[in-house]
Formats: sequence, C-alpha cells, structure tokens
Amino acid sequence: MSHTKHALTEEFPEHAAKIVALKGSDAHFAGLVEEYNLLNEKIHRSEARLDLLTEEEEEHLRKKRSHLKDHIWMHLKG
Repeated sequence: MSHTKHALTEEFPEHAAKIVALKGSDAHFAGLVEEYNLLNEKIHRSEARLDLLTEEEEEHLRKKRSHLKDHIWMHLKG
C-alpha cells in the first residue's frame, strides 16, 4: 500500500507547464484533472487510514484514477 499522493505534476513532470496551460484553456481537461485530484485525495486518505474504505472500494477508486490518468495522458501527448 502506497501513501504517495500521485499528483499529476509528479506523474508527468516533463508536462507540468502543459498541464497548467491546458487546465486554463480546455474545460474538459480541467474537469478531468479536478476529478483525478478528488479521487487521488480519497485514495490517499484511505491509504493513510484517515477515511475507512473497504478493499474493494479502494481498488475501484484506484482503477478509476488509472483510467483518468490514461485519459489525461492522451491529452498531454496529443
């Protein structure tokens, strides 16, 4: 179990400036980032045992976060 926050700028450090730029110019991208950040925080809080989730709930959130990260990556490389 990792307690790493998985911030997008840490996941894609070479694209940090592009992430900021796209958040400001693309409402869809900004929504993806916001949803990613909310899921990421829920997962982090569960891993740190600040909020209690079942293993299944936590795994579902991780899969959803991974899907969002893939979607965000498609925007960054495009």
